[in-house]
Amino acid sequence: MTAEMIAPEWMHRQITSEQYDSWSEEQCAGIEVVDGMVVVSPGASKRHNRLARFLANALDAAGGEEWNADTDFDVRLQDVPLDNRRPDVVVYRADTIDESPTRPEHVLLLVEVVSPGSETTDRVVELDQYAKAGIPFVWRVEQAAGRVPVVHTYLLDEAARAYRAGEVFVGRVEAVAPYAVGIELGGL
Repeated sequence: MTAEMIAPEWMHRQITSEQYDSWSEEQCAGIEVVDGMVVVSPGASKRHNRLARFLANALDAAGGEEWNADTDFDVRLQDVPLDNRRPDVVVYRADTIDESPTRPEHVLLLVEVVSPGSETTDRVVELDQYAKAGIPFVWRVEQAAGRVPVVHTYLLDEAARAYRAGEVFVGRVEAVAPYAVGIELGGL
C-alpha cells in the first residue's frame, strides 16, 4: 500500500496560501494548516459542537453592533509558512464580515473547546500560535460528560507575545473582558 492510497499527495508536502485559497470550501472543511502542512481534525462530538454554538450565540448577542461571533471558519494566522486555524468560536469585528481570509487584526477573542485527542494542541500549541499572532483574548473550555464546563480566560501580554491567565469560570461565565457577557453553562 502506497502513501497515496492512504492520503492524497497534497497532504505530504507544504502548501502555500495561494494553493489553499484555490481549494473549495468542501476541501477545506475539517482541516487546518500548520507550518504549511495539512492537519486533519477529527469530527467533534455533539456535546462539543453544542457548547461551541451556545458560546458563540451568547458572545454574538453581547457583542452588539461592533462584534460578531461565529463558529467553523478559518483564521489565517500567517501566510508564510501558511498557518490556518479553525477555532471553535471566533469573535471578530463586524465590519470585516465580508473580508476573507479572517486575519488576527480582525479578531478580538478565540474560544477553543478542548476535546479528547486535541488536548495538547488546544491547551499549549494553539495558545502559543494565537499569542504570536497577536490575538488579544483566548478562552479555553474544558468539558466532560456529566460535569459542568470550566472556562479559562487568557489576556495577551503584548510585550511578551504570551498570554497571562485570567479568570476561571465554573458553570457560569460573568466576564467583563473583552466585553461584558453572562453565560449560564450549568445546564448544558
